[in-house]
Amino acid sequence: MQTGKTNSNQTVYDVAIIGAGPAGALAAKKLRDQGASVVILERETFPRFSIGESLLPHCLNLLENAGLLQPVIETGFQFKNGAAFQRGDEKRDIDFREKYDAGWGTAYQVKRAEFDKVLADNAEKAGADILYGRTVTRSDLNKGDCHLTHVGEDGDTMVTSSRFVLDASGFGRVLSKLEDLELPSTLAMRTVLFTHMEDQITDPEFDRNKILITVHPKKKDVWYWTIPFSDGTSSVGVVYSNDEDLPDEEVFKRHLQETHLGELLKNASQTRPLGKIKGYSCDVKSLHGPGFALLGNAAEFLDPIFSSGVTIALQSSELAVPLVLKELEGQSPDWENDFSKPLKKGVDVFRVFVQSWYEGGLQDIILNRPEEKTDIELMMVSILSGYAWSEDSPLVQNPTRILRLLEKMYA
Repeated sequence: MQTGKTNSNQTVYDVAIIGAGPAGALAAKKLRDQGASVVILERETFPRFSIGESLLPHCLNLLENAGLLQPVIETGFQFKNGAAFQRGDEKRDIDFREKYDAGWGTAYQVKRAEFDKVLADNAEKAGADILYGRTVTRSDLNKGDCHLTHVGEDGDTMVTSSRFVLDASGFGRVLSKLEDLELPSTLAMRTVLFTHMEDQITDPEFDRNKILITVHPKKKDVWYWTIPFSDGTSSVGVVYSNDEDLPDEEVFKRHLQETHLGELLKNASQTRPLGKIKGYSCDVKSLHGPGFALLGNAAEFLDPIFSSGVTIALQSSELAVPLVLKELEGQSPDWENDFSKPLKKGVDVFRVFVQSWYEGGLQDIILNRPEEKTDIELMMVSILSGYAWSEDSPLVQNPTRILRLLEKMYA
């Protein structure tokens, strides 16, 4: 491994990473800790807004493994110990500490502008070069010989050379588009509207240590998130499937008023413009190829329910880094069996949960499950805590069969 070797006035890095979000920053930090030279090409200038703000406990294990947890703790993000669910008059809480798997049982609710910058800054402190304001427009990728063309905010064009490329570009999905890897998702197309609010919540039953998931009382496929932050603001979003011929602001307000959120947020005021993402679920033909691999949302995104996005992103980096190091040592690692299949196994567990949620079965399980802490209950809490790659949990090994049985029990 070299440290930014220069050939013909051009720096050749061991690894070029597209995107400085959680997947890219964690991969960069771990690679730098092993002596690899790393450059990150990031389209935006940090800090910048992003959704995906409610972390799962398994994220903390992955951050801790990378030496990134302590800076996150010191930032003072909102503590999170579980999730609250409400559908009409039905209410139920889940405590992430009451789970089947070992590891962290709490997490944080984070403004991603701050969270992502903390991770990126610490990757930079570890020696990664980060070039902000760079949009990758072309990829020429071969085993051990990769070139990324990127354009700056002032229109200047550069080419960065590396021995390997990781795409952590999130919804930008850079290599998926440039390398013709995109596939339609098997999940239904949905739309999300979201904003931040000075929430002014006074309800004494509202628990700021939990994300609040609200289901529309009459439409099981419409749901809402309320993610409280430590500064008195909250992220609020609604996910629905049927477009309406109305301004987004009217659709958003009407949806809130159709649930208890209308009363809960009656004194709230928006602190940022309404955002919209339509058809967010995506898939790819392959997670890897000669000279590259795809991380996190750049590969596949399921759905915001259960807040699995950041967890999948960090897990993908955790799996990819050892294989990248083998590439740099001149080996030919088995990307399919040691990266794609293990990563997809956990993603598919989340997928089963997502599908059951929108069909209404998982909603019934969560809201009607017994109070006693059975093994199945603890396993379900583990998966909702991000432990979808558990080797010990029967629910992880057979999610479809076991969920179908539970759906029949609690329908």
